[in-house]
Amino acid sequence: MNSNKSFLRFIPILSWVPQYNGEKLAADSVAATIVAIMLVPQAMAYALVAGMPAETGLYASIFGLSLYCLFGTSNTLSVAPVAVVSLMTAAALSKLDLLTTADYLAAAFTLTFLSGVLLLSLGLLRLGFMANFISHPVISAFITASAIIIALSQVRHLLGVEADGQTVLELLPSLIMAVTDTNVLTLTIGITSIIGILWCRTGLKSLLVAWGLSDLIATILSRSGPLLVTVLAALVAFVFSIDQYGVELLGNIPAGMPDLYFPGFTVEQLRALLGSAVLISIIGFVESISVAQIMAAKRRERIDLDQELVGLGTANIASAAGGGFPISGGFSRSIVNFEAGAATPAAGLFTAIIIALVAVFFTPILFWIPRVVLAAIIMVAVYSLIDFSMLGKSWRYSKADFVAVALTLLLTLSVGVELGIAAGVLVSILIHLYKESKPHVAVIGRVSGTEHFRNINRHQVETFPNQLSIRIDESLYFANTRYLEELIFELIADKQELRHVILMCTAVNKIDLSALETLEKINETLDELGIKLHLSEVKGPIMDRLATTGFFKTLTGNNYLSHNQAVEDLR
Repeated sequence: MNSNKSFLRFIPILSWVPQYNGEKLAADSVAATIVAIMLVPQAMAYALVAGMPAETGLYASIFGLSLYCLFGTSNTLSVAPVAVVSLMTAAALSKLDLLTTADYLAAAFTLTFLSGVLLLSLGLLRLGFMANFISHPVISAFITASAIIIALSQVRHLLGVEADGQTVLELLPSLIMAVTDTNVLTLTIGITSIIGILWCRTGLKSLLVAWGLSDLIATILSRSGPLLVTVLAALVAFVFSIDQYGVELLGNIPAGMPDLYFPGFTVEQLRALLGSAVLISIIGFVESISVAQIMAAKRRERIDLDQELVGLGTANIASAAGGGFPISGGFSRSIVNFEAGAATPAAGLFTAIIIALVAVFFTPILFWIPRVVLAAIIMVAVYSLIDFSMLGKSWRYSKADFVAVALTLLLTLSVGVELGIAAGVLVSILIHLYKESKPHVAVIGRVSGTEHFRNINRHQVETFPNQLSIRIDESLYFANTRYLEELIFELIADKQELRHVILMCTAVNKIDLSALETLEKINETLDELGIKLHLSEVKGPIMDRLATTGFFKTLTGNNYLSHNQAVEDLR
């Protein structure tokens, strides 16, 4: 029985397929159609951000969505190319000396395969909880900076000029130098495309409903803004041959599905890409989980973090085999899938089927798509990712968190995405450790006429000269006990009448061996000074653990059930 449950947990599709029905099929089909309309131009655009041929965005979507349907636990997460991961892919591959397109594709396969294996391994080892240790403000700052870099990188297509760079400091001078070569027709098409996409988002649905169309049809058409603009631009390009006027077209796209792709690895390339694969895996997982949990909570559904790692891992391995690049759950795309009524992960599979039909039958149309239109799609998509509010929130709430957020933002913009996120994660961990090394400790006194004890710096309380009551508000372990020791001896200095130190342990959930040794040392030193050490309100599990040691035998004072009892007894 347990083995069956484990098997069902590892392959979630087996748990929901038996309950699949016509109602769910209809809901998934509608959602898949809407997402596919949105994803086809978006996937090709993100492929260009990653430095890959446009068709690889379609392949990554087809293979990724299909495998996630088998192993993922979210009913609405849409796993395909996303902006930030595509940028990180380009940054990772730019470090290598790749001379040909074939070399670039092989390196992209290696990076994608490594990312998939890392995610799958973490899932099998049940390490999904590690996502909780990545600071959300740091991730938010990184995504904002990445979105700015992506938008700037597309300005060259908007202007129809040559420019390059992986950071703002590289992109801006390059664009400024090339601005005099702007192709006016390309710029006009780009700006018109941006306006058209934005209008489809904001005004088209209400207009269609006013014309008498159903809400469902109006929603589908308004969501298809990027595709409508792309088709219209391709039609204009075909009729007027605008490529003769310097407007760059997408060009030939191979028709059909790709062959499975398994190039050989080299040890040097594996070593060079491993760090990038780790960062891409972390960012992709955190971004996916964030949106999946939000949508699951709205439907009172449950997301299995470990199985999500398996789902994302297998999706990336499949993307690699299909000649794609690293993929993840996209926020805006998944929200559309959710709002369109996707009932099961089958919606993702149906989306993959629709995209596969496009890859097989409609590639001649793709030839005429101006690249500037794909740049417009990207710029509109990443605009929603830019959020500077975290700077203000962190400044007002925690200066330490502000340092991590600002550092991540600045380094990502100026040095690069990999160093930016790595520095942000490292700084946030160091800040956390610094905070943990200084636990909140308060000298407390009794509120007159009660048995309640509060911080003497915040409340009017009564204290007694022969006692020092200290409330410890965090667990004690190796990183913070030295701080507690130093604080106690600082507090007892120059208190000639002091005879008792009472540690109130209400909030202490754990005491590790280092902390126990520190408490023994404090007890011994206080004893030499003629002061007794007492404990109060120690939790049961800690009492059980301390009972196995010799601490209570050497404790100079007592262990009290309540702090008020200790104060009264020692007055």
